[in-house]
Amino acid sequence: MSVVGKALSVDVQPIKVALADSNPLMLSALSEFFDRDPRFSLVASVGSAESFLEITLLSTFTVGIVDWSLPMLGGERLIEIIRNQEEPPRIVVYAQGDNQDIPRQAMAAGAAGYCSRSQPPEYLLDTVESIAKGGMVFPFVDVRDLRQDPMHSLTKRERALLISLAQGRTNKELARDHDISLNTVKFHLRNLFGKLSVTNRSQAIAYYYSTRVSSSGGEDG
Repeated sequence: MSVVGKALSVDVQPIKVALADSNPLMLSALSEFFDRDPRFSLVASVGSAESFLEITLLSTFTVGIVDWSLPMLGGERLIEIIRNQEEPPRIVVYAQGDNQDIPRQAMAAGAAGYCSRSQPPEYLLDTVESIAKGGMVFPFVDVRDLRQDPMHSLTKRERALLISLAQGRTNKELARDHDISLNTVKFHLRNLFGKLSVTNRSQAIAYYYSTRVSSSGGEDG
């Protein structure tokens, strides 16, 4: 769909995004790309991981685009911290080069997507739109090479919902038990399905029990 076509979708609210990049020129260029595209509303643009953490606490936005080499925390640690917030934004890692280690590390840390800086800006914009709709966008990553179990990429909320799901709770019961809306339940389940590389609740439950069987006396009794 063309930009003009997207602009005609007046009933669709712009996707709120925030940027974090240590290169001022790159940050300025990215800000201009998002400002020009009617699909998006730019909430903030910052140059450090610490500043980005601050805006996640002070502002509400759907997707964050972060430089993997952000000072001082770095992109990986930043994502790990953000994923444990109550309602974390989804994160896209925007990194230099095509090193496959970075997408793997980003996925394991809890990012929802990865985009190389060698891709045209339009690819990044389309990636952010896909992720805002609940998708996950990565180049081919052999999940066997992930540095940690995908269970560790779940937020506390997602892990709690998975445990309840494994106990046979319906979505309405999950909403009631965890004091969240039905739409929020669906949002979290979609995220955890993506992180576990499953497509439905039955597969997620099977994955959960398989990890308990393979571990020595799992922690979630």
